[in-house]
Amino acid sequence: MKLTIIGGGGVRSIFLAKSVAERAEKLNIAELVLMDNDVEKLHIYGRLAKCAAAKICPKLNVTLTPDAKAAIEGADYIITTIRAGGDEMRVKDEREALRLGVLGQETTGAAGLSFAMRSVGALAGYCEMVKKYARKGCKVFNFTNPAGIVSQTLYDMGYDFTFGICDAPSSMLRSFEKLCGAGENSAVGEIYGLNHLSYFTSIKIDGKEMLPKLINMKEAYEKTDMRLFDKELLLARKAILNEYLYYFYYSEKALKNILNAPKTRGEQILEINKKMTAALKDIDIEKDFDGALETFVRYYAMRESSYMAAESAAQRSEKWHFDLYEKDPGGYAGVALRFIEIEQSAKKQQMILCVPNNGAVPGLRDNDIVEITCDVEPGAVTPHRFSEIDEQNFELIRRVKNYERLASEAIRTKSISKCIDALTLHPLVNSYSIARELAVKYIEMNSEYIKGWK
Repeated sequence: MKLTIIGGGGVRSIFLAKSVAERAEKLNIAELVLMDNDVEKLHIYGRLAKCAAAKICPKLNVTLTPDAKAAIEGADYIITTIRAGGDEMRVKDEREALRLGVLGQETTGAAGLSFAMRSVGALAGYCEMVKKYARKGCKVFNFTNPAGIVSQTLYDMGYDFTFGICDAPSSMLRSFEKLCGAGENSAVGEIYGLNHLSYFTSIKIDGKEMLPKLINMKEAYEKTDMRLFDKELLLARKAILNEYLYYFYYSEKALKNILNAPKTRGEQILEINKKMTAALKDIDIEKDFDGALETFVRYYAMRESSYMAAESAAQRSEKWHFDLYEKDPGGYAGVALRFIEIEQSAKKQQMILCVPNNGAVPGLRDNDIVEITCDVEPGAVTPHRFSEIDEQNFELIRRVKNYERLASEAIRTKSISKCIDALTLHPLVNSYSIARELAVKYIEMNSEYIKGWK
């Protein structure tokens, strides 16, 4: 089996390579291809990932290439994790929104639309190549943000072999396992909503319902991402919230904290990545892998320790660490690999994916992409049905889904007016005048990546 990563020169490629290498023999993955059109990043982070994989599974054939056709040709599965415009464009996206007094967070905030403008064109090109060169039945797992808009737009363009994936829900389930001293994969959750805007209505650990206990557990607010929310909010919403809902339920706090912080999240990432890349450039990765790994871990730990800290004024209590040989759930790669494992096992199991609604959430359209618990089996992905949805939860979902629909239409038709409509409707913008100025500016900023908007 051939698994290809489009965007394989990203700083997180080592995590992906580790996950694949750990499961390669079990899943019959013989070839892992890391493709990236940024040759310098591929040379650094791709080589780091290749060396890591070799330490874990020497039999796995790992190749690095900037050639998309060669990477896609004959692939059975593909993961896309690209960043068109790099970290520099993320900084510009977020700062432009903040200049107008609205949250610019790159997935849930206004900046997400700008990011999607750049991403969709590139991803559509790769999807066309998948249709021509990949194996018949090849599936594409999209991890490129903002996954909600991107997944919706790709589906609307006819690429129904794509699945949006995100490791936020599964990571939260793993954190609850750890909190409760339970084994790996012992937690399962019922979740509905959109990417980065979803609600857990049930969390079972070893078959026992734990959601009410977790909402009332003091430690959960200290040791998991529930630290971002007040208990009263979770009780009112009758759910445990995706961490990114912080931006909607505490929007004024998030905006104030970001404006008062010395750097935005994008600026933090840009600075850390630049320093890390410069440091790794001076290391011969093949000859001194241990030194390269130590350097990478030191800088990446800075990213993790500052995650959502500026926005929420709260830091994760546990220190981040990375052990190449320690088994882990695998992050976003783990989500894709679990899908592959289920397909091979021929046994129906549950997963959380971004898929067409098809009646699962009443009040949304069948072709709306939702983030939801699904039954996955060979040849079929069926979202669970939620007959009763909390009215307030649904109102926020409905509003943001409408924004995503308009954003998809804007990108597909290259329409400035639809772009303005989308941003006007976004709950974190909620202003026609700001939306108009922001839409025009984003289209201007992205002129290198998008053409023909009118």
